[in-house]
Amino acid sequence: MNELQNKIKDYVSLFHQLRRELKWKLMDDNVKMMIAASYVINKKGFDFQRFNQLSNHIKGEVGMFSTLKSHQRFTTAAMLDVRYQDPKNKFSEMMELYDLLVSHRFSRGAFTYIAALVLLSNQEMDPQTAVKKAMEIYKAMKKEHGILTSSSDYPLVAMLANHEKGVEELIERMEYFYHQLHDKGLRKGNDLQFLSHILSLDTSNNSQVLMDRCQQMIDAFRMQGEKIKPKFYPEVGMLSLVNPSDDVIRDILQVKDQLDQEKKLKWHKDMNFRMAVNFVISTHTEDSQLLETGMATTIETILQAQQAALIATMAGTTAAASSSSGGS
Repeated sequence: MNELQNKIKDYVSLFHQLRRELKWKLMDDNVKMMIAASYVINKKGFDFQRFNQLSNHIKGEVGMFSTLKSHQRFTTAAMLDVRYQDPKNKFSEMMELYDLLVSHRFSRGAFTYIAALVLLSNQEMDPQTAVKKAMEIYKAMKKEHGILTSSSDYPLVAMLANHEKGVEELIERMEYFYHQLHDKGLRKGNDLQFLSHILSLDTSNNSQVLMDRCQQMIDAFRMQGEKIKPKFYPEVGMLSLVNPSDDVIRDILQVKDQLDQEKKLKWHKDMNFRMAVNFVISTHTEDSQLLETGMATTIETILQAQQAALIATMAGTTAAASSSSGGS
């Protein structure tokens, strides 16, 4: 619990620092929360000057209408800074992957930048092969769920492209989870699709075991007085992969309550729940049993993917708001 409390302390401190340093930037508090969490979860020291220089570098390298001119440059800078020793060069590699994605008919925009970031961390597959497979997965998903599947799924298909299973087998596995979990009472939609993607990444556990864990997680939270909204289905998926004990559920709710008491965070209760899950899971990914099964890598990948999806969603919302107000 000491490690967890230290994470929370560092997170709150970094969040307040970002609010001070970036007070003249029109940036949602949720974005600052995500940036702060990225550094804490990855155990990376934060240097504002280094972070700001990198974000300015990103802004200067893209065109006038790129979403990287907006607050997405800060989230991208954070994600590069916490993972790489030479983030400026890695940004150049990311942009090459972005252009490769666009050449394979991924649309330009925030979600494709995030997909490029996801592909950047994939060192096992040739980029051309990965991008080709990602588009095949996307088309197959679109065929199954035409209304649900959109550019917001790009980061997820980039993740799934790294999976050893073929496209047809992956889609079959995702569809199995999607429909079986709906039959168990989970609501159809984007959140359930995200959950089915997360579970599909785990090949070390039986499908039925994973679905049973999902139901157990939902029941456990309900018994503690916390109703799981559809928007929290991805958190249920991550927790199902680590198969947490009742103590972990209790820790998550205690952390959420602690964050809810913070003056500048109390208005962000949904994000506080997400952060609580992330922080608690991050304290369990170095467990020896997890390392033996290779689950630590899987969980870290999913944490990154969830960050990517949330950041992309916020960037898309901002872009839409700008467009409706007369921006181009």
